[in-house]
Amino acid sequence: MERIIDLSQTIEENMPVYPGDLRTELFQTHYLGVHGYNSYRLQTNSHAGTHLDSPMHLLTSREFIGELPLQSFIGEGCVLDVRGQPVIKTVAEYEARIKEGSAVLLYTGHDRFYGMPEYYRDHPVVDPEFARFLLGKKIKMLGVDLPSPDKYPFPVHKLLLGNKIFILENLTNLGRLLDVPSFDLIAFPLKIKADSSLVRAAARIHCRK
Repeated sequence: MERIIDLSQTIEENMPVYPGDLRTELFQTHYLGVHGYNSYRLQTNSHAGTHLDSPMHLLTSREFIGELPLQSFIGEGCVLDVRGQPVIKTVAEYEARIKEGSAVLLYTGHDRFYGMPEYYRDHPVVDPEFARFLLGKKIKMLGVDLPSPDKYPFPVHKLLLGNKIFILENLTNLGRLLDVPSFDLIAFPLKIKADSSLVRAAARIHCRK
């Protein structure tokens, strides 16, 4: 028996976007009663909503996110409770908790401000030293309930992406994983020729009988 927890923000008209990005447009183009079918059109920046950043986002990589192996985007998850930390630093217990090849999720609780100005203005950041620690653990992905794990000039982005550790942003519901003993994170990007992709991120929990 298994259980799925959705970790994704909803894709909708005028959803929150990173300051300076174009707004998301989602509207109906055809109607069942008029055209015989329903259809919608979506126009969005690839960094809107819950999405994955690949190396091409900030580095000179020529590999589109849709060309990367799917195995890169599924793995054993590890959620860390980092609420109340403006700068997220390494803690000694992480050495044993974070396994090689895992997907590390940082629960800050900042997603409660999603859609508000402070979500982008006042979010916590990851200490570069912690990012180097994660690099040493050879994790697959770093996921955050934030618009970004850092701010300009994005040293954490560049360090992780430069080592093919993908960054999953704008997550939600991470608090529901705090008491979960083990789960898999699944966050497949679209098969798209772009630097990044919107995803449907989820935690797959294997329940004991």
